[in-house]
Amino acid sequence: MPASVTDSSFDLIGVGSPIMDLTATVPDAFLAHVPGDKGGMVLVDSAEMARIVGLLPAPPSLSTGGSAANATFNAARLGLRTAFLGKLGNDALAGTYRARFEQAGVNGTRFKSGPVPNARCLALITPDAQRTMRTDLGAAMTLSPAEIAPADFAGARHAHIEGYLVFNQALADAVLAAARTAGCTTSLDLSSFEVVGASRDWLFRQFKRGLDIVFANEDEIRALFEDRTSSYADLARRLAGHGVLACVKVGKDGAWIAQGNELHRIEPVHVHDSIDTNGAGDAWAAGFLTGHLLGWTLPHSGALASLVGAETVRHLGPIIPDDIWRELHPRAMALGPVARS
Repeated sequence: MPASVTDSSFDLIGVGSPIMDLTATVPDAFLAHVPGDKGGMVLVDSAEMARIVGLLPAPPSLSTGGSAANATFNAARLGLRTAFLGKLGNDALAGTYRARFEQAGVNGTRFKSGPVPNARCLALITPDAQRTMRTDLGAAMTLSPAEIAPADFAGARHAHIEGYLVFNQALADAVLAAARTAGCTTSLDLSSFEVVGASRDWLFRQFKRGLDIVFANEDEIRALFEDRTSSYADLARRLAGHGVLACVKVGKDGAWIAQGNELHRIEPVHVHDSIDTNGAGDAWAAGFLTGHLLGWTLPHSGALASLVGAETVRHLGPIIPDDIWRELHPRAMALGPVARS
């Protein structure tokens, strides 16, 4: 079971943007009220977000979101002692976000609060299942380097950081410096090929300074090395050559994990009823980090990652429903080496 939110020490602290996902099913005609192309993602301010939400035919469903936040939420459900560092807003959504994390067992004392509404991402789903997304980054984007200190990471073994933070390199530098000072090991999810393209030199400098684990998907690893032809196995080895534990996720084809001279092929868990890939990579990272921090071998940690990531795509949104989770959790833990001995 997840640890109590009163625990004073943590296996993992996630760092990133606590974004509330709003999901609404709408007819195509509704998009006439929403400037921008169907199927795209456009940043909007809080007033525009409020206008669109006010026009919805029914209230949207709510789910906690954000890359590192999704990973932290799932790691807590898998039994790690977790906390989260990110900036919440000053509205009811922020209170809901914090409450849902604490109910899952995530310590909420490391959240910071801002004087503007919470970050929100509205997904408008039309009958063709296409998502049109509008995002208000709100309070999450007001987190500044001056607000980050080693005390934020006190008592944590490992800090998991989302790549979107790297768009603000001063903030990412402050986070990594504070985590290292506090004695944390670190992991970075590259998050998107746009992040990689904007920060390739910074990333290689951080590898040299010491990043313990790096997560990348197909597009991100190819963008990192500007290589469109090498195999993913070779790219994983190449990333590991920079001194990191490399996890290269290749979707329905599984993953490659490389560390030093080790290379492991992680078989996928095949899913025949996938409906939404939102959050699957974050769930994969949560599974791997859980196994790794529990002392599992790399193949066992990868198997756990594949199971949790695959289950995520069977449900709408990034969070596996509670009733499904209750059945999934014992299967997940049975993958560990201790359970098999």
